[in-house]
Amino acid sequence: MSQATSATLPDYLKTEILLNPENRVFPKFDLVKLLDTVFKPTAGCNVCVLVDFDEPEELIKDLAFLRRDGFPIQKNAYQHFYQALHSDALEELGMTGGDLFAFKCTHGSNLDLEDEVWNTDGEQLSLDRDIYPNYDIILCISTFSATAPLTAKCKEYGFRGATLHGLNDIILNSGLAVDYHEVSADAERIRLAMTKADSVEIDFELEDGEILTAWLGLGKQEAQKSHGLCQGKNPDIANLPAGEVYFVPCDARGKFPMKYEDGTLGVLHVEDRCITKSTLIEGNQATIDEHNARLADDPMTGTLGELGFGTQVLPVSGADIQDEKVLGTCHLATGRDDHLGGDILPSMFKKHENSTHDDILFAPHKTPNFNISQVRMFWGEREEILIENFRPSQFVMDALASGR
Repeated sequence: MSQATSATLPDYLKTEILLNPENRVFPKFDLVKLLDTVFKPTAGCNVCVLVDFDEPEELIKDLAFLRRDGFPIQKNAYQHFYQALHSDALEELGMTGGDLFAFKCTHGSNLDLEDEVWNTDGEQLSLDRDIYPNYDIILCISTFSATAPLTAKCKEYGFRGATLHGLNDIILNSGLAVDYHEVSADAERIRLAMTKADSVEIDFELEDGEILTAWLGLGKQEAQKSHGLCQGKNPDIANLPAGEVYFVPCDARGKFPMKYEDGTLGVLHVEDRCITKSTLIEGNQATIDEHNARLADDPMTGTLGELGFGTQVLPVSGADIQDEKVLGTCHLATGRDDHLGGDILPSMFKKHENSTHDDILFAPHKTPNFNISQVRMFWGEREEILIENFRPSQFVMDALASGR
């Protein structure tokens, strides 16, 4: 990094913190500050908190889940959001409500929610009838992401909200403790540097030295950002923690590696924006066969719906909602992309349970078997390097320094 660039950067973008983000010092999590920054104005807004369970009616009644083992996400939602709202945040922000509701766990990323929802008295209600029309701000703290379905519903019913799936202590004390004005400004600086590109090439280096290259066509589209601010009165859903620049690919081809949940390593083959097959590197051939059977049965599950780049300096949390926002990482996603302005709708899948939006994150802690040796972006004949060996390039760092 050049001396001039380094001198204009805040401490969290200095080399020593970029190389060791776990050493970044964060302020204490403050719900009032978070909600005021993200949702201003808040005065007069009716707010509620949604959580999920496999047995919502049983576990939400009289807060039974608090007396059971497990449910760390839901207990964090209760302590740091529900209780904090009622202790002082509602009054300080001029908000009303603060009610807690539970819906049935979807067991899939961005699957549509069932309409049934229960309150703490065990009474069954309807999301469409009782929740969406009656709350101005909805905070969904769940096991799986609900960003896509809530984005569709907010446009229909006019509310604002945030999805905070996978909420854990690390996220509370880092990704939700930051100043979202800074997060938004950094995301915009990188967005402006990347926007209207023609294409991207990503080189993945395997442990044996083989390089797999994926090419994604972007068609000169305006880059988008997830920046955490949901201000004003227009219906919108923030995905928190935020901090990424993303595109909806219009074409893709090549190969990229995949680490499955059981540790199996495979190569995904891409043609015409779709994953056509997976081949085994090492691990369980049955895992590869199962994926190929799913692709054959419902080819839409292999459609590439997103390319994203992290813009924040954050410690690894173990939850992709934060870890995909880390500067120097990138992620691809398969499936529905209507919430990103794309053309892949839930109705296009053979089965409802297939209509997910699943992120594939490439990061040192997540995919130690693969290195992103280089990411290149193209505007006609112009070429810029974005990432090398999971580190942001000088081009990206110069973009972050611009306008400071």
